[in-house]
Formats: sequence, structure tokens, C-alpha cells
Amino acid sequence: MSRVLVVEDEMAIAELIALNLRHAGFDVTVCHDAERAQTEVDRVLPDLVLLDWMLPGQSGLAMAKRWRSLQRTRDLPIIMLTARAEEVDKVAGLDAGADDYLTKPFSTHELMARVRAVLRRKAPQALDSAVEVAGLRLDPGTRRVTRGEQEVKIGPTEFKLLHFFMTHPERVHSRAQLLDRVWGDHVFIEERTVDVHVKRLREALQPVQRAQLIETVRGAGYRLTQNVSDAVA
Repeated sequence: MSRVLVVEDEMAIAELIALNLRHAGFDVTVCHDAERAQTEVDRVLPDLVLLDWMLPGQSGLAMAKRWRSLQRTRDLPIIMLTARAEEVDKVAGLDAGADDYLTKPFSTHELMARVRAVLRRKAPQALDSAVEVAGLRLDPGTRRVTRGEQEVKIGPTEFKLLHFFMTHPERVHSRAQLLDRVWGDHVFIEERTVDVHVKRLREALQPVQRAQLIETVRGAGYRLTQNVSDAVA
């Protein structure tokens, strides 16, 4: 049974979300402020957090950034809940580390579809063999990305995106194709989400001088190139 932490200060909304999740078979804990949410995460790491943007004490945005910066919580799946519907706010939420973004008001169907999609993306690909491109090695079994002795700190969605790129090098993939192959159930996910995660992937690869592996193909999408010069490494 997957553990879901609901962090929402509006009690009626929190209880409605919790009711639907429990009905679907999830183990649900509800917190109404940032301090209690942090205490709960410190106590037991959940499988997924539904995190409201506006919270007493500390914003959900700040919490997401903090969790992404710490070893124990850096892979914690997060869906941001917010009344902010502007694109700039969605990008801010994704940049803070959220795996997905849900704008209020939302339907139960949409909520459950996004929860299941994010949890599916978290599932390990342990049976896949390791792959190496331009000195960068990705091992799905240990969920590690390395270049030589250096390990790359990378989020779960960026890991899956990089794995797809590395197993399909030199091919150009449109945003729609990436949504289909990496996200799977993308009925509620916008193509702009791909750009945000590619940006985060490049930032993760920068410390090992491999950000240039991921090329933007204007008007077409993205591609992983194997022709990276060690002269710039």
C-alpha cells in the first residue's frame, strides 16, 4: 500500500482528497501546515506528497526546494496543489522540484490519474542493464548516474528522461513523443513540462561537464548526441 502525505491548509479540501485516496486503497496522512508536514516526512518517508503551494509557516514551494536539496528526500515524488493557474507559476512549481502540478479546482478523476502516473514513474527499472554514452554511465539497477568517480545528483523524472535519451541516442524526439515514452499517461501533462525537465536534466549534468549531451533541435524537439569532446570536459 502506497503512503501519501497530503499537505493542505484548507481542511475541507484536505479531507476530500484524503477520502478519495483512501477509497482508492492508499494509506493517507494529512497535515495542515509546513511544520507538521516536515515532522511527518522526518518520521516516515512517504511514497508521494500532495503539497499545497500556500501554507502557514512556510510555502510549499520552499518545502519542495528544501526536500530536493537533501539526500534523503531528493527523490520524493511531489505533486504541487495550487490555485495559481498562470504558466509562470506552473514553471516555478516544476523548477522547485515538483514532479507534477495540479490547479484548483480539480476533479477526483484528474487527481487520481496524476497520482497513479507519478507513482508509476517512480517504479524502478531494475531489470534493465546499465548503459554508457560519452563516458556517462547510467545504471537502472542502482539508480545511479556517474562519470568516472563522480556521481550525478538527479531527480527521478530526470533519471527516466536521461535513460530514454541514452538508450535512443542521436534520434530526435518531439515533446509529444517524450511525454508518451517517459511519462506514459500524459493526458493531463502539458508539453511545456518536458522543457522544464530537460532544463533540470542539463543542470544535473553540468557538474560532470555533460550538459551538452542534450541538444535542442529547433522546431522538432530534443536529441542526445554521442559526439561530446573531452576537450571541454
